[in-house]
Amino acid sequence: MSAFEALRIANTALGAHQVWLDALAGNIANANTVRRTDQSAFRATYVVFDPRADGGVDVAGFAESSAEGRTVSSPDHPLADADGYVRMPDLDMASQMSQLVMAQRGYQASVQVTKSAQDTYSAALQIGNR
Repeated sequence: MSAFEALRIANTALGAHQVWLDALAGNIANANTVRRTDQSAFRATYVVFDPRADGGVDVAGFAESSAEGRTVSSPDHPLADADGYVRMPDLDMASQMSQLVMAQRGYQASVQVTKSAQDTYSAALQIGNR
């Protein structure tokens, strides 16, 4: 694999991991979003990836969680219905945090591949200067 191929593949991975990190950040930031029971819950965004034939990866699209969410008893909340319930997103924070770590590690690995490919290319240019 040439340095240019490694840079191209790492570039697609960097973009995909950045999209994943952005989606996770939005999900985590809205994990405690409260809505009235007659409204839809916050819908978490999940990134769908598609492998490319050349070894890279594309973001194929996005999937969203259920708008139903979960109802929680909170009689003192200003948005509570007559029975004292509010609607919350159905998010598993442990899963979101685990995915966040995976996305961060993937991004870091892609950065390292990019640096290594750049170093290889620079070394090849230095050989030509001697």
